[in-house]
Amino acid sequence: MTDTPQGVKPGQPTRRPSFLQRLWKELLEPIVFAVLITQFVGTVVGVDGVSMMPNLRHHERVFVPKYETWLHKIGIGDFHRGDILIFKPPAAAETRSFLGLWNYRPFLIKRLIGLPGDKIRILRGVTYVNSKALDAAFITDFWKQQGCWDTESRIANLATNSGKSIMPDQAEFTVPRGQYFVQGDNRTVGGSEDSRFFGSVPLRDVAGRATAIIWPIMRQENAKYDCNWSGGDPATATTFSGKSVLNWRGMGRPAVFDTVPNP
Repeated sequence: MTDTPQGVKPGQPTRRPSFLQRLWKELLEPIVFAVLITQFVGTVVGVDGVSMMPNLRHHERVFVPKYETWLHKIGIGDFHRGDILIFKPPAAAETRSFLGLWNYRPFLIKRLIGLPGDKIRILRGVTYVNSKALDAAFITDFWKQQGCWDTESRIANLATNSGKSIMPDQAEFTVPRGQYFVQGDNRTVGGSEDSRFFGSVPLRDVAGRATAIIWPIMRQENAKYDCNWSGGDPATATTFSGKSVLNWRGMGRPAVFDTVPNP
């Protein structure tokens, strides 16, 4: 005895799905579902480079909840100082070409330092927000240990500068309305190109906030940075040693950012 599809009388021929129905079910529906999930629910972003060392390593993967970004863009909630953001830099700062066919702006990942209205100063490698010095020991202790914490260069002594960017020299920078001042955790000379070079980032260009590292599952606990590294393959900038430890962890905001006064 054979099963008869519900709603079909015995002996009645079964109607085969049309080409368009099969195309939707087998190809388009999964793609549309995946796009909706990655655009409005959450996605995974790869870290390319060492500008967020020591907290994020080259080729790690972070989870980004996209829904909260959309809520922020319609005026519900906001990002906070200390968050790690994924965003597009200004077109004048960095534009790449895809096979010479079209230009695009690559996504960057940096830490949110200043909110709209905040006044930013940088002196001898220390960042001041609204005249409050950030105790960035969670970053600078590592760079002191490596022997290459930058306290002397232009980017270590100016809020914005024209050394290699579109920004003029400014000892103090006030973050415009609807924008954010971002900075990489890599505090070596040339370790990060961020708001010190290209200015603040509009909310519209923010793709989301990194909330957790999800890959690789394990990592070696010790990292040694080559202070003489000057670009090229990011994999050659750092060597790792020691035992393997669990790498899954949340990307919470360092407590120091809770002490920053409002402007």
